[in-house]
Amino acid sequence: MTRDQLAAMIDHTLLKPTATTRDIRQLCVEAMNEGFAAVCVNPVHVECAAKMLAGSGVAVCTVIGFPLGATTPSVKKKEAEEAINNGAREVDMVINIGALKEGNHDLVVADIRGVVEAVTALLPGGLVKVIIETGYLDREEKITACRLAWQAGAHFVKTSTGFGPAGATVDDVELLRKNLPPEMGVKASGGIRTTGQALALIAAGATRLGTSAGPALLTGLQND
Repeated sequence: MTRDQLAAMIDHTLLKPTATTRDIRQLCVEAMNEGFAAVCVNPVHVECAAKMLAGSGVAVCTVIGFPLGATTPSVKKKEAEEAINNGAREVDMVINIGALKEGNHDLVVADIRGVVEAVTALLPGGLVKVIIETGYLDREEKITACRLAWQAGAHFVKTSTGFGPAGATVDDVELLRKNLPPEMGVKASGGIRTTGQALALIAAGATRLGTSAGPALLTGLQND
């Protein structure tokens, strides 16, 4: 894999609650310099990032219902609409984890579908990634989450928020990839710190990586 190929799979991420406007601007500069796919920021920073990245080819991604997934479907839908209107082109929404675990699949689908409809109505071609927070789920729940995300019209399934009990693993990525149709992507996120980790996750089926260590991953690839 070339440096440019790896860069094009990375969402350069800064979701810390302490992030300042200055930090977001630096994130955007790094993303433009490195050729990352997107920056991933909290909703409050979308407008700033969109202005910084206008015309650059780097997308703005934001998070919805983050990090617990425990807001109502109407709130998630409204949050997604505002994000798109502020300049986001991709949204990573957290699934209703409790509803999934208790078997309330209709609510899970409705929750996701509301965000998908909000995004695609305002931005045809906009992407919705569904964070299933694998650290809270058993194997069958992960498989079910994939099926429900596909049923609801999402474009990706994403492993983790980075704020839950576990990050991305090769086993989880392989499982998600096996249980999704080819047209859906898999985003690995949470604890990706080394080039070796990144390449192993890609080999397992990840098509996007969410990480705050993007520049270091590229440096590691060059050094290897």
